[in-house]
Amino acid sequence: MPYTNTDTNMTTSAGLAPGNQEYYDRVLLETIEPELVHKQFGSERHLPLNAGSTINIRKAVPVPTKTTPLNEGNPGDGIMLAETETTMSIEQYGEYARVTDKLDMTHLDIKILERVERFADAGARSIDAVVRDELATSTNVLYAGGKTSRSQLTAADKMTSALILDAVKILKKNNTRKINGYYIGIIGPDVWRELWDDELFTKVAAYQDKEKVYSGEVGRIGGVRLVETTEAKVFEGAGNGGADVASVVILGADAYAYTSLKGSNPRVIVKPAGSAGTSDPLDQISTVGWKMDGFGVKLLQPEYAVRIECGIA
Repeated sequence: MPYTNTDTNMTTSAGLAPGNQEYYDRVLLETIEPELVHKQFGSERHLPLNAGSTINIRKAVPVPTKTTPLNEGNPGDGIMLAETETTMSIEQYGEYARVTDKLDMTHLDIKILERVERFADAGARSIDAVVRDELATSTNVLYAGGKTSRSQLTAADKMTSALILDAVKILKKNNTRKINGYYIGIIGPDVWRELWDDELFTKVAAYQDKEKVYSGEVGRIGGVRLVETTEAKVFEGAGNGGADVASVVILGADAYAYTSLKGSNPRVIVKPAGSAGTSDPLDQISTVGWKMDGFGVKLLQPEYAVRIECGIA
C-alpha cells in the first residue's frame, strides 16, 4: 500500500489548485506563410487613376512568311495588317476584423503589430491566389498517364519530366519567348516530390551560387526553372473516384499581365478606436484589415502557357 502523507501540501492538493495553473507562453508560435510565386512572372500594365476600370490590350498579328518571288515591275496587291485585342478589368479585394477596446486592454497576445502582420500576409496570399486561378484557365492542357481528361486521372497518374518536355515543345512551336533564358514551371509539394529523383532534375543547390534564383525555386528540368509553392492549384476531388488533381503551369514571357491601382501590393489599413465618430460613440471599436484598391490579371496570350494535370496522393 503506497504511503500517503495527508499533512503535506503538494501541487495536487485540492485547496491549492488556483496557484498551480499552467504557465501561459506569451510568445505565439510563428505562422510560416507560403512562398508566393505566381505573380512574379507576369508583365505589369499601368492603369492610371480616373481612367476607368478596364484596359484594352492589343496584339499585332505577325506578317505572314512569303517565299514566292516578285514579278519584275509588279509589287503585287500587298496585305492588310491586323491586330487582335483583349481586355483586362480590375476589381477590389480586401478583408478586415473588428476588435473591442476591452480585448485590446486585456488579451495577452492580440497586439496591433501582430494583427498588421497577419493581415499583410493574408492580403499577399489572396492576390497571389487570384493570379493562380487565372493561370489555371490555360487552354493548352496535357494530362498525365496518357489520359485525355481531368475526370480520368487517378493518384497513379504521376508527374514526369517527359510531360515537362512535351510542354516545352508546345511553347517552342508557338514561338514563346523565354524569361531570362528559361521557361517557368509552377509546382506544388506533391509534384516536387515526384520530380526530385528524376534523372533530368537539377536541384537548385547545384547552381544557386552561380545564378540568381527566383522565390520558391527548387530546380530545373529541360530548360524549365521550377518554383514551388503550397498555394499551387489543386482541383480537389475532380479526378477519377474523387481523386485530387494537381495543376502545373509551364509558361514563357508575356503569357499574362496584371494591373493595379495605388501600387501592385495590398495595403494594411488600421482604424483606431474613436476614429469612427458617432458610429463608435464610446471609442470601443478598432479595425484592421487589408485592401487592394484595384487589381486585375489576365492570361493575355494562352499559347504561351501550358497546363499539365496529374494525379497526387
